[in-house]
Amino acid sequence: MKFTLAAFTALLAPAAAEIYFKEQFNDDSWKERWTVPSEWKSASELGEWSHTSGEFNGGGPDDKGIKTSQDARFYGLSAPLSKPFNSSEKKDLVLQYTVKHEQKIDCGGAYLKLLPGGKNFDASKFGGETPYAIMFGPDICGSSNKRTHVILHSNKKDENLLIKKNVNCEDNQLTHLYTLIIRPDNTFEVFVDNKSVRSGTLDDEFDFLPPKEIKDPDQSKPKDWVDEKKIPDPDDVKPEGYDDIPAEIPDPDATKPDDWDDEDDGEWEPPMVDNPEYKGPWKPKMIDNPDYKGPWKHPMIPNPEYEYDEEMYAVCKDECTHIGFELWQVKSGTIFDDIIVTDSLEEAQKFAEETFFKKKDVEKELFDEAKKKKEEEEKAAREAEMPDEDEEDFMGGDEF
Repeated sequence: MKFTLAAFTALLAPAAAEIYFKEQFNDDSWKERWTVPSEWKSASELGEWSHTSGEFNGGGPDDKGIKTSQDARFYGLSAPLSKPFNSSEKKDLVLQYTVKHEQKIDCGGAYLKLLPGGKNFDASKFGGETPYAIMFGPDICGSSNKRTHVILHSNKKDENLLIKKNVNCEDNQLTHLYTLIIRPDNTFEVFVDNKSVRSGTLDDEFDFLPPKEIKDPDQSKPKDWVDEKKIPDPDDVKPEGYDDIPAEIPDPDATKPDDWDDEDDGEWEPPMVDNPEYKGPWKPKMIDNPDYKGPWKHPMIPNPEYEYDEEMYAVCKDECTHIGFELWQVKSGTIFDDIIVTDSLEEAQKFAEETFFKKKDVEKELFDEAKKKKEEEEKAAREAEMPDEDEEDFMGGDEF
């Protein structure tokens, strides 16, 4: 069997990137792909999604996203992937989308979920209790509680594991790009606006594995172990009469009021004040303990239950088939756009260049212009409310 040069080159070339989902929300056809969960919450609890280009959009009026539109509401929405992602193929898994908090968000989630379920996935019941493989994206509540959630499902533990270290997020009114990659070598990386903000191994950053070492159950602190660094000085004794000193004494500077009547007011007593000679409860001086051995450290031994898991990355071991938003927002106004699920970081970055980065600078210019215009309008309104200087002089002058 003969190989042609083209066939040999094809064997050496990397496999083409797979795109499992892509959504830009630019026309009304998005409603055919996405389903609002009718059985998750009551109609009065669920907020409505609006389809809009938003304010100061760098992509123009035809570039649209979906926006939370009602305050203090739950928001749910899911869509099937165009092709299931299966971790058994040992491919990178990349999840990327954009978030824009036009409302100056005070408290609310803006994360995306990658979901297993296959043919059994019920979009009408999708909600907070629905199992997920990945929960990723910003969550903000107050000025100090701001983070990018990275939560991965452990198949071995059957638990959702939150990343141990904090991953910052953006909370201004501009669009920001969030990207997560999970690799089959059990590493991960998070990008915000295509800048790496957190990376590492899954076993270091998540509790996928039991600890490598545990305290030796057969060891305990010896009964004669002394870990008190200081002890009371046995030669220090309480001064005689120390307890006789009262905490308060009659105010020596107080005098009986001239209008005090003993018959009507009772016998006059001066008010009490802190006694300057009172030193509080007596305590002996502390000295170094001559028997001190230092803190006792429990001996550690290898954990017999520790076993490295080669498949920590396999969050979609049973196939991920859907994607969805399941949120609560106090103040609505967040716009989501430009979602992609792929097995190639390069493909995701290419999509970001075609969307997020293409609009980013124009959006900032429009935002700055809108901000400047609003400040000028507010200044003009304040000046209009101020009384005229000449009129003030006339009204406030001397009578004639």
